[in-house]
Amino acid sequence: MGTYNIPRNVKGEGRILFIFSTKSLIYSAIGAGIGLPLYFILSAFELNVVGIIIMLLFALIGFGIGTFKFPEFAGLKFTKTIGGENVDDIIKRAINFNKKGKKIYIYTKEEEKNG
Repeated sequence: MGTYNIPRNVKGEGRILFIFSTKSLIYSAIGAGIGLPLYFILSAFELNVVGIIIMLLFALIGFGIGTFKFPEFAGLKFTKTIGGENVDDIIKRAINFNKKGKKIYIYTKEEEKNG
């Protein structure tokens, strides 16, 4: 008998625990790190469950920022320019836009005319 190659599905090999890509795991950890001080503050008042829920909520927000893409709606004009882009890229551009004084610089090459 001959040997046959069996095709393998290698699409999700960069994922950890099936749902976390490396990027979404990092953003989830950052979100949980933001919620961790709130957990410690609430645990001082013996509200451990509330603190854990808030920390998980921040981790879920971080997961969403690291994973999801912004949808494109036909009825809204601003979604045509950012539709399909990652949410974290949009947030990074908005932060850079506000840092630079809300100005956008466009560099173009001017043609040289002889004569």
